Amino acid sequence: MTHCRQLSLITLIAFAVAFAPSLAVADLPAKRKVLLIGQGPDGHPKQTHEYMTGVRIVQKLLRNVPNLETAVEQADGDWRAGPQRIRDADGVFLFVSEGAKWIHDGPQRLDAFAQLASRGGGLTAWHWGIGTKPPEPIDGFLRLFGGCHGGPDRKYQVVEIDVTVARDHPLTVGLRDFRIHDEFYYRLKFVRAERGVQPVLTAKIDGQVETVAWSWERPDGGRSFGFSGGHFHENWRRAEYRRLVAQAILWSIKLPIPDQDFPAALAESDFELP
Repeated sequence: MTHCRQLSLITLIAFAVAFAPSLAVADLPAKRKVLLIGQGPDGHPKQTHEYMTGVRIVQKLLRNVPNLETAVEQADGDWRAGPQRIRDADGVFLFVSEGAKWIHDGPQRLDAFAQLASRGGGLTAWHWGIGTKPPEPIDGFLRLFGGCHGGPDRKYQVVEIDVTVARDHPLTVGLRDFRIHDEFYYRLKFVRAERGVQPVLTAKIDGQVETVAWSWERPDGGRSFGFSGGHFHENWRRAEYRRLVAQAILWSIKLPIPDQDFPAALAESDFELP
């Protein structure tokens, strides 16, 4: 009888050892790939709209995140490889000129974004990446990102203001209200949906409380985030901006925010412009 019990115990131990690694792996989040899209100069003065240096900063902030792969793309001109790059990604960070118009510049590009959204991909856009001068792209961009700075009635202003952080949002962990000098787009247009957008950052501009960053849990099961600030390159030195962008990207692709060493520290040379 004792011999039988010993055999049973050995069998249970062997079973646990054999299957423990696979169970542990199954509990880990699946690896994600995020495409960080920038562009060359768009005619703005130096130290503003520094797209490529900005996306490289974002890549460095995320370099220590487990189960995350990032790739930087400079999407100038036709960017013919772009649609396939977007289809291969789990999420996109967009820091380009007139992002809403840019997405609509070609049917293949628009279709690639639609495909990414339809399978629950994460969509994040920064500053002019949420905008368009002509009104035609607004509705299509709203269906993807939930918010847009677009059309002839769009408003923007360089201000020094207090920014209020939504404390109850998972992507704002560790963030506190702060004061910043930046150009903000405001009176943004937002999607009308049963489950609408949620303000993440608000600020009082022209006597009215404005949403300047938002999140949206889309009907397709994916997540979108947009931020209307980010005009001045110098503001990447602010810990609030670095944490905001890094956490927004992870939230959008449904990866947990690490407790330690996040976002990754930057060297002084990381902020230098070419």
